[in-house]
Amino acid sequence: MAVKLKAAKREDLKSSVTKQLRESGQIPAVVYGKEKEAKTISVDSLALIKTVRDEGRNAVISLDIADDSAVDVMLHEYQMHPLKDEVIHADFYMIDLSEEMDVEVPLRLEGEAQGSKDGGILQQPLYELQVRAKPHEIPEEITVDITNLEIGDSLAIADLPTAAEYEFLEESETTIATVLPPEAEEEDEEEADVSLEPELVGADEEEEEAEED
Repeated sequence: MAVKLKAAKREDLKSSVTKQLRESGQIPAVVYGKEKEAKTISVDSLALIKTVRDEGRNAVISLDIADDSAVDVMLHEYQMHPLKDEVIHADFYMIDLSEEMDVEVPLRLEGEAQGSKDGGILQQPLYELQVRAKPHEIPEEITVDITNLEIGDSLAIADLPTAAEYEFLEESETTIATVLPPEAEEEDEEEADVSLEPELVGADEEEEEAEED
């Protein structure tokens, strides 16, 4: 079931009006979709934040636009103020509940890897996964138990539990978690230092030649 969010039409797009809108606790937004006419609206900032926090980024939202028909949407993206922790604009995408769509879903590792307890270094290359599913069947997150991961072990997309409601779009061999031996990380750091040294030396020599000239 879609969560409801009230909205109002926004017809005056002047910057002064937009500023007043934000000062009143509203944020400007755009609703668009495939072969659909874009609509400029405004929504309550706190209501939007609460919806995303409670229902998740991929929640299906029934946007109740005043003096217009309600429309099913998903939050496509939002913009934050560069200095203040405030949402200043949002884009909503009109969806068809019967059609599959591609979205990003958070990946969460559960438990503490045995390899980490033994001194290994846990690495997680991916924190979000590309998933294809119908809007109401998009999972809130994908979880995987890493408790039995030993030093040198790794997990890939192919190791994730599958479901009939959705499919993963990454290659099956894509690594999502691995436990490196502690010495491997030290060697990587040493190699990185060595690779930088010739550039630094060369830079010093060029500076000395420039000073001599």
